Amino acid sequence: MAGNYPEHRINIIDTPGHVDFTIEVERSMRVLDGACMVYDSVGGVQPQSETVWRQANKYKVPRIAFVNKMDRIGADFFRVQKQIGDRLKGVAVPIQIPIGAEDHFQGVVDLVKMKAILWDDESQGVKFSYEEIPANLVELAHEWREKMVEAAAESSEELLDKYLTDHASLTEDEIKAALRQRTIANEIVPMLCGSAFKNKGVQAMLDAVIDYLPSPVDVPAILGHDYQDPEKQAERHPSDEEPFSALAFKIMTDPFVGQLIFFRVYSGVVESGDTLLNATKDKKERLGRILQMHANERKEIKEVRAGDIAAAVGLKDATTGDTLCAVNAPIILERMEFPEPVISQAVEPKTKADQEKMGLALNRLAQEDPSFRVQTDEESGQTIISGMGELHLEILVDRMKREFGVEATVGKPQVAYRETIRTTAKDVEGKFVKQSGGRGQYGHAVVTLEPNPGKGYEFLDEIKGGVIPREYIPAVDKGIQDTLKSGVLAGYPIVDVKVHLTFGSYHDVDSNENAFRMAGSMAFKEAMRRAKPVLLEPMMAVEVETPEDFMGNVMGDLSSRRGIVQGMDDIAGGGGKVVRAEVPLSEMFGYSTSLRSATQGRATYTMEFKHYAETPANVSEAVISAKGR
Repeated sequence: MAGNYPEHRINIIDTPGHVDFTIEVERSMRVLDGACMVYDSVGGVQPQSETVWRQANKYKVPRIAFVNKMDRIGADFFRVQKQIGDRLKGVAVPIQIPIGAEDHFQGVVDLVKMKAILWDDESQGVKFSYEEIPANLVELAHEWREKMVEAAAESSEELLDKYLTDHASLTEDEIKAALRQRTIANEIVPMLCGSAFKNKGVQAMLDAVIDYLPSPVDVPAILGHDYQDPEKQAERHPSDEEPFSALAFKIMTDPFVGQLIFFRVYSGVVESGDTLLNATKDKKERLGRILQMHANERKEIKEVRAGDIAAAVGLKDATTGDTLCAVNAPIILERMEFPEPVISQAVEPKTKADQEKMGLALNRLAQEDPSFRVQTDEESGQTIISGMGELHLEILVDRMKREFGVEATVGKPQVAYRETIRTTAKDVEGKFVKQSGGRGQYGHAVVTLEPNPGKGYEFLDEIKGGVIPREYIPAVDKGIQDTLKSGVLAGYPIVDVKVHLTFGSYHDVDSNENAFRMAGSMAFKEAMRRAKPVLLEPMMAVEVETPEDFMGNVMGDLSSRRGIVQGMDDIAGGGGKVVRAEVPLSEMFGYSTSLRSATQGRATYTMEFKHYAETPANVSEAVISAKGR
């Protein structure tokens, strides 16, 4: 804003706010160096805000916070600051406070410069001026500046001593440098405010990105593992001098150039025409054109360097999460983690002509979006699409129609249940023996199965004395993993189980990998039956904003859907209540219509996946019965 900044390039990735598109946030967090968290001045911290915050924590992404829509009725900057502390456990440090709110929002007090910044309404915020702080805000500004300077001083013993000696002795540069240091260390979150629609506060926010968020050279080395030895850790420092390494984080189909692979460069330099190694797939690929993307515009460039984000044309085998690196210095960077779908629908082409096109379209969409899955139901032969929510699937079906010209009929939403076990089943055997003249088949495996809450599938090889030859043990594991796809209760995927392979036997002539794969599958299925299998259902965190008059209706409706109310808060400005509840996904279909009816259209809600929980017996029976088991 002062006009004396050197030129900077900022790569901005805007992500959707809706929980159904959490994959966009996940992959963006994986490749970004910093984030600007945007909060509504009225709504404040919402369920999706918590999810995004957790994702930023997971990837250790430094962040600043921007409280938007300060001109809305009910705007409250300080309430949002408190919510960041209470609900997100973040240390929010305001570096601005608002001048007015709602219709009277005029600008901000810059607590570093201790000046008021006022934006000109006629120029729609393009023009602004630094003024003296309004008299009625001087005391409040000094109070919040003191808190900000104290937060800055805690960055080092030297600065803290200087601050304790004389509170006013820290210079503007020292304050900025200290706040930057603590922001990059993820100790604090500098907090700003404004009204983006009226262009108030946006320039100051961009200045804060430069001042407090890290550049690529400020972040630690990216970790991965050795190309030859997965157990050995490797790293790349953010330098042009290091060997080239990058991560493909997004795929997009472009009508003009075909498939675009978005990638983030972590080290080194690469030029169009260079040959790269896709270390994840162990394939060499030639990098065609390199494009710098700006919304729907693109500019062809010759090279990219450490810290750059660009799109590549011509990489045929790359998918989301793949490592691209120099052929003579390979590395495999840590892969991304993708959420499992919680909702499914059957989809059928309307005509025979749509049949072939639909398969192509669904494969393309699944390539672009790792949280979208496509499979064929073995019993019915139907194509099943799975995703993160109703809106997610609705938009993908709409894209199939718009972009690929496929007309399709969509079935009712289905819940993505899971199966697991309650108890341990010890020493369960599976024996696969086949004699049909000539060489037969023989595999024999004994397993112990136990619950493994929240840790997925684990396989432990506890074979002693060579009762199963080492070369057949992976086949037992493979047979069990094949069986995980279809549980014993209703054919849903099995999760959170630990398998101990403890004993078995083999035949010198008849034993082979296939026989032990079958033996492992048989032993696991029988162990599942004995270990008290249960059905798990996805539970959703639901927040309903409603006028107080309809509180009874909302609470009653949530209870009738097996919901558990977890708390209530007042909406800012006396605008009603926020009800927080946990409700099974299976009970939330059609909730929008029901809520409108119960509140005369005056309530709104948000919903996000929380966790899986055991399904009550009566519900389990109904689900199993519906699956014909």
